[in-house]
Amino acid sequence: MDDTRISLAHGNGGRFMRELIESVFVRHLGESTIDVQADAVPIDLDGGEVMITTDGFTVQPLEFPGGDIGSLAIHGTTNDLAVAGARPLYLTLNAFIEEGFEVEQLDRIVASLAQTARDVGVTVSAGDTKVVRNGEGGGLYLATTGVGVRLPGTQPSLTRISDGDVLIVSGTIGDHGTAVMLAREAFGLRGDVISDAASVIPFTEALLGLDGLRFMRDPTRGGLASVAHEILRATGFGVRLEPTVPVREPVQAVCDMLGYDPYYLACEGRVVAIVAREQADEAVAAWQAIEGGGDAARIGRIDGASQRVILETSLGGERFLEELEDDPLPRIC
Repeated sequence: MDDTRISLAHGNGGRFMRELIESVFVRHLGESTIDVQADAVPIDLDGGEVMITTDGFTVQPLEFPGGDIGSLAIHGTTNDLAVAGARPLYLTLNAFIEEGFEVEQLDRIVASLAQTARDVGVTVSAGDTKVVRNGEGGGLYLATTGVGVRLPGTQPSLTRISDGDVLIVSGTIGDHGTAVMLAREAFGLRGDVISDAASVIPFTEALLGLDGLRFMRDPTRGGLASVAHEILRATGFGVRLEPTVPVREPVQAVCDMLGYDPYYLACEGRVVAIVAREQADEAVAAWQAIEGGGDAARIGRIDGASQRVILETSLGGERFLEELEDDPLPRIC
């Protein structure tokens, strides 16, 4: 058997599967964190309010400038907990591997996943491996579940949003979507745009002490525009986005060339927050003082007089940002 590629035998529950788990997953994630003999493991949550999330990752290509599917799985799952006001502690990991997938690439991705988990401060405590026939998968899919505890401070919620509240963002938008698109080279283009994929924990925890914090969300699939529509649906308040939304020049250039809109492109290391008007400047300043937060900005406001998502242009005009229907970039995360 070719030991450089995944075979169906690696998913049959026997010796080859055990050896794959031990030689790749356990080697990188640490024997102390995964008990390959146990059906369930205990976790210590220190008596806090438990929060849980789950996610799946199908990004293509599997490795892209600024990250890979492994680091993305850690960031994506822990960021969902962070914007809910929780501190991530534990993850489970499910790997769906296509027959013929190179073991060397799998090893590289799991190593990246493990290092990212250590950087974020979470433990991968349980996992599962499945192998599907060649042609029935996309090389590698990952599914994760994250568990954490709610932190003290303001509990962000859509129900806290009021007319006149201010929207802020922790950095430029559209970087991840553009980086993955260019990495596919589907349009014959290449560029130096790097995904923004990163942990948002420093940004979310910086705002929990503000009593004017209303809501936080990481603008992944569907981007900033989809977050705005989520707010509209939940509250009935319109959202007005201002010309101050930060977009990197190369990202805007690619969008202009190919007809994409950066407001709908995924971010994987940004936070959109809504705060009371009187604390907006304080919140932006707190973010700008964090490493990687130099582009944090005030970007809009809640408008109770309208029931639309409206973008104010730098020329003084307006345009409606409609709810996303067709997926412009499938398998972006």
